[in-house]
Amino acid sequence: MHRYFTNQRHEALRHQVREFAESEVRPRIAEMEASRTVCHDLSRRIARQGWIGATVPRAYGGMGAGHLAKTLIIEELSRVSGAMGAMAQASQLGAAKIIHFGSEEQKKTWLPAVATGECLPTIAVTEPQSGGHVLGMTSRAVRDGDDYVLDGRKIYVGNSHVGDLHGVVVRTGEGSKGLSAFLVEADRPGLRVGAQQQAMGLHGFSFGELFLDNCRVPAANLLGSEGDGLAVAYSSSVLYGRPNLTAVSLGIHQAVLDETARFCAERERYGKPLAHLANIKIKLGRVQSRLLTARLAAYHAVHLLDQGLPCDAELMNAKLVNVETALESARDAMDIHAACGLFTDRPVERFLRDAHHISAPAGTTEVQLLRLGELALGTAKGEWSSRLASLVRREPSDVAEDDRAAAPAVSGRRTSLLRERTALRPTG
Repeated sequence: MHRYFTNQRHEALRHQVREFAESEVRPRIAEMEASRTVCHDLSRRIARQGWIGATVPRAYGGMGAGHLAKTLIIEELSRVSGAMGAMAQASQLGAAKIIHFGSEEQKKTWLPAVATGECLPTIAVTEPQSGGHVLGMTSRAVRDGDDYVLDGRKIYVGNSHVGDLHGVVVRTGEGSKGLSAFLVEADRPGLRVGAQQQAMGLHGFSFGELFLDNCRVPAANLLGSEGDGLAVAYSSSVLYGRPNLTAVSLGIHQAVLDETARFCAERERYGKPLAHLANIKIKLGRVQSRLLTARLAAYHAVHLLDQGLPCDAELMNAKLVNVETALESARDAMDIHAACGLFTDRPVERFLRDAHHISAPAGTTEVQLLRLGELALGTAKGEWSSRLASLVRREPSDVAEDDRAAAPAVSGRRTSLLRERTALRPTG
């Protein structure tokens, strides 16, 4: 199904990431699961492949490959390791704020470093008392001459322990216009990363706390203007956070199907593989059906995003569908594995644990449904995909190059479809 959205360049990228994930990431999974701590060296190794710069324009050293390509990268990493898929998506999410709101000087300074893997960016919004209610945050920045002084605490910061550049949203005033965003280097005095806490899943990935205590940053580190903090937070979450987490869920979902189908083919009952049982085939069929639907929702949404078309609803729906179906399929996989699934020598229990981690960030299922309901009622407050279309749309030159690369593949598909139809025609 995905062939209708992807071209030869996309599939070559998929193959490249898949080979890397199998050879470099899979051998490290047991170590990450045992230690339950952030895997610094592997995170850096992934970043050095250039994949964090998937949506960074070529003018700043990035791939300029777009959001569908970004989805493929995250999906293939997550298919092997949800933790490393989460690492890649969090860094690409961190890059969004610079792409959307960075000054020319900030883009020239940071985006090339992001593209080469020298800089892993993050975004820090959530606070202990306010949770997902962005306007409830209390961390503050006060102007002091040519600097701002930041104080406060952020939690659930993706890549907290490997990040080099934190995009911190804090209060500079009151109300919705009183939030501002700053670029804060990880080694800046007054910024401290909290101790990593062990979590249920995504072992190898870090999502921890940042403490800001009289942290002084230059005014030049302000993203956009004072008062743009809410836009920085919301646009990054909608246009990057939701599709990125969709891709992580999609990769985990594919791994669930692959592993469960393999188990059913190898495990025997009464002298025959489990796969011969009708009820097992039906459960596998449900997993396959969910996965096809989930991938269609995911690819369609980012395909629209790459074209600069309105797609906030599709992005919300893609996250909702992918998170919910991945969890349902992981639970079905656990049922099929029965007692075998409870032991860590098989990865299915890891898939279920990892899938649970994708639900809350960028909005739970209830949040997505609430926003979709507002869209249905016509009460939604604007479309970020429309407002920032010029920044998320792929450059015409890049699209033209991909179209040229796609031409042989499209021709091949037409030939294949013609052969299939010819073969199905009655002969007598």
